[in-house]
Amino acid sequence: MRLCSANTWEIFKREFRAYFESPVAYVFLVFYLMLIGFLTFFVSRFYEANQADLKYFFFWFPWVNLLLVPAATMRLWSEERRTGTMELLLTFPVTLGEALLGKFWAAWTFMTLATILTFPIVITTMWLGDPDLGAILGGYLGAILLAGAYVAVGVWTSAMTRNQVISYVVALVVCLFLALAGWPPVMDIVNRWAPSWLVSAVASLSVMPHYESLQRGVVDFRDVLYYASVIVLALFGCYLVLENRRTA
Repeated sequence: MRLCSANTWEIFKREFRAYFESPVAYVFLVFYLMLIGFLTFFVSRFYEANQADLKYFFFWFPWVNLLLVPAATMRLWSEERRTGTMELLLTFPVTLGEALLGKFWAAWTFMTLATILTFPIVITTMWLGDPDLGAILGGYLGAILLAGAYVAVGVWTSAMTRNQVISYVVALVVCLFLALAGWPPVMDIVNRWAPSWLVSAVASLSVMPHYESLQRGVVDFRDVLYYASVIVLALFGCYLVLENRRTA
């Protein structure tokens, strides 16, 4: 399965354009930016802290993405299956892998755009003080990779059902598990009945330690590899689901 081909590029353009063919994408982007801004300036009391620090700004990305990324991906395959256009799509001279990658790249690019559009908050902070540029770049890299992992999960769950609401809920639950897997209160509960090796295995699945490491401006290959692994596994699971549906 090639990461990019002419067919993948055509699917990418088709899906990315579809986001903006209705007002939904614009409403989504405005809501995304307003939510990030509200959480940063009002919930985290950015101005009251009297510190030009984007720590709380980046703190909210995993949770905002947790709520909104499944909404951006839930239609990708569910709508194709509901309307019956999935079979039509696969009759074109395009492989299943190319179609899958085209949809994934389109959704990830859309979420990357939403992330980058938060730059006025960064500019405001730089105007007020002298934040660490390395931490800002690392935080954005972490947010984009985290969005990619959530997008891959959303693409996978979208292939499982014709119902977009079910796709959203399942993706939300899976992403919530990835976010809370290493959280001490959750680990304390798991530790009561599970052996230590299982507790460690569950904790290692968490996206948060890798995101927090990048948020500090420390770009470690292991963190990038973790997100790449989540993306590849989720897309592989999606491929198996679609292949099974096609041959059934």
